[in-house]
Amino acid sequence: ARPVAEIFAFWRNLENLPRFMNHVQSVTVDKAHPERSHWVVKAPMGQSVEWDAELCGERENEHLAWRAVQNAEVPNEGIVRFRPAPGGRGTEVSVFLRYDPPAGRLGVVIAKLLGEEPELQLSDDLNRLKQLLETGEIATTEGQPRGRG
Repeated sequence: ARPVAEIFAFWRNLENLPRFMNHVQSVTVDKAHPERSHWVVKAPMGQSVEWDAELCGERENEHLAWRAVQNAEVPNEGIVRFRPAPGGRGTEVSVFLRYDPPAGRLGVVIAKLLGEEPELQLSDDLNRLKQLLETGEIATTEGQPRGRG
């Protein structure tokens, strides 16, 4: 329920991404080369992985494309697209991501066993983005007492 230009500008400031992406610990943009950034991301079993990335395609208010630079711990690339939602209902955001997890297929299996499925994480991240930009905060149950079953 926000205009495309607002969503694009928020996302384009890559240092905003950890605000709604739970597994992203930090993104630091290189001030000398603003198309480059350094990422630190949580990995299974309390670990973290790091890599540098570069924007390799951008059309204002339409899309941002990126790829990890050579020799990244987790080779990855993707594109995020922004488009007006039908009926003037705000913005649709879609993300396409390709990555090579550490330890290959074994890494994928281990991550799923530990509840670390990228598709679900990304869906949750986009829901948090929606909450943050529509209400100014992300709803959480953290710190609330649990009900008895």
